[in-house]
Amino acid sequence: MNTGSMTKAELVEEVSRVSDLTKKHSEVIVDTVFKSIIDALHRGEKIELRGFGSFRLRRREPRKGRNPKTGDKVDVPPKKVPYFKPGKELKELINREADGAPLRPPAAVSGPDVLEV
Repeated sequence: MNTGSMTKAELVEEVSRVSDLTKKHSEVIVDTVFKSIIDALHRGEKIELRGFGSFRLRRREPRKGRNPKTGDKVDVPPKKVPYFKPGKELKELINREADGAPLRPPAAVSGPDVLEV
């Protein structure tokens, strides 16, 4: 696996390896999770994954910007941007790596109510 970042293909590979599913089935699972998160955000809902974190939208107000090429002032319209807030357990797991302890997902992440929308 790449040490700098994980691509979607590498995530699919990892799901396939851990779950003993085919890559095709793993890809369907990963795509479904991503699509569910995107659809919920599009509807303005908050997604909370216990033990992992939450996704929500933040509204950016309209503002005056500047065209970097010409220096002219331009109006930047309001927009919504996705925001991820890591959960307490995720932060603890990430920081535990420095202690040399193995990283394991919290038990709550594997439950049936993983995606609460």
